Amino acid sequence: MLRVEGLDLYYGDAQALAGVSLEIAAGEIVAIVGANGAGKSSLIRAIHGIEKPARGHVRFDGQDITGWPSFRVC
Repeated sequence: MLRVEGLDLYYGDAQALAGVSLEIAAGEIVAIVGANGAGKSSLIRAIHGIEKPARGHVRFDGQDITGWPSFRVC
C-alpha cells in the first residue's frame, strides 16, 4: 500500500502541494487528474524522491520512504 500523509511541497516561495493525502491499496489502479499547475507532477516527483517535501510523509507498505533518493524508491 502507498500512503501519502499531509504532503507540503515548495519550489522556492511557491507552494506546489498543500496538505495532500491519499492512500492506494495494492492492486488498485488510480489516475491523478487536475488542471495545469494543480500539482500532479509535483506529487509524483515527491513520491518518487525527486523532490523533498517540506512537511508530511510518504509510506510504502508501512515504511516511511519520505526523502529517500529516487534510486532507492524506484
